[in-house]
Amino acid sequence: MSVIQAAGATFNVEDTGEEGLPVVVCLHSLFLDHRMFDGLVEAGRDRFRFVRPEFRGQGSSAAARSEEVTMEQAAGDTAAILDALGLQDVLLVASSMGGDVAARLATYRPDLVRALAFVGSSVRAEPADKVEEYVAFATGAAQQGFVDDRLEFLQQVMLGRSTLQDPQKKDLVDLWSGRMSQLGADLLPAMVGVMRRKDATPLLPSIGVPALVVSGEECPVRPPDWGAELAAGLPDSELMMVPRCGHSPLLEAPETVVPKVLDFLATHA
Repeated sequence: MSVIQAAGATFNVEDTGEEGLPVVVCLHSLFLDHRMFDGLVEAGRDRFRFVRPEFRGQGSSAAARSEEVTMEQAAGDTAAILDALGLQDVLLVASSMGGDVAARLATYRPDLVRALAFVGSSVRAEPADKVEEYVAFATGAAQQGFVDDRLEFLQQVMLGRSTLQDPQKKDLVDLWSGRMSQLGADLLPAMVGVMRRKDATPLLPSIGVPALVVSGEECPVRPPDWGAELAAGLPDSELMMVPRCGHSPLLEAPETVVPKVLDFLATHA
């Protein structure tokens, strides 16, 4: 673990630290943290150096001081962290919110990004008629905790129905349900930022680096057509649809998704 001071804040950054290996920067989902990439890091050990920052107000990074952390601010934070570490031309793996941040980072600071894997991501805005409903949910969860119906709803957001119903994946569901149930009020600015994010699809044509888009066929919040739209908007992309999988393909289908992502990274390292 490293504590990085950047952009006026304190960030937790997990860094395997190897010299001489290609650098993979992993940007996590809202509601999760750097641990969502544990399987990827283990599978890619000795092939890549993995750097896993946690966003402002999330994980073990310092709380946000504002009412909203925008995707643009999170991209600026990520750029500042990479600058502080002396990194550029990195391989990015980005999940959900991480994908919103990565698209902006690759546009605003192309010197930092060599190739980009979007997992469970889209860069659309939320449907306008749903935003305030989502913000009200986030506010209630921040005040009362992710328990009972709110935790069940979050499970259905982050994991596909097949995963939730599969007895062989009960340990996975229990692990991340337990972690999500511990989320607190400090997460609210990040939640609001994701729910009120701007549409970034106009940025896609300017992202000229190779890209992989991995989308779960059962994802309710970044549905397959959003993933297909993302892939179609990128100049150099490949699309992978994952059956029986929801919003978190790296966690739900590691046996197929992790090797695919690592092969993509190795090709462009």
